[in-house]
Amino acid sequence: MLTEIEHRNPAQPEFHQAAHEVLETLAPVIASRPEYAEPGLIERLVEPERQVIFRVPWQDDQGRVHVNRGFRVEFNSALGPYKGGLRFHPSVNLGV
Repeated sequence: MLTEIEHRNPAQPEFHQAAHEVLETLAPVIASRPEYAEPGLIERLVEPERQVIFRVPWQDDQGRVHVNRGFRVEFNSALGPYKGGLRFHPSVNLGV
């Protein structure tokens, strides 16, 4: 599964690390409950429902206009509206 995640999300090492940690944590649970190993369960956990990438134009104190990217990744709406915020910081990318 990790190989597939890395293949589908190249250049996102932070996401690879997070997925590895989640799958490592879930391994004992899935091993003890075979019904959780149903096809597609893990894939649904690691593949977002929606990714929104948008631009954020802003003007600094010297009057220069800058454009940054903003991100919102939404994984699961099964229990209602998505949780979490928008990410604007220049160091943030889709993998974070």
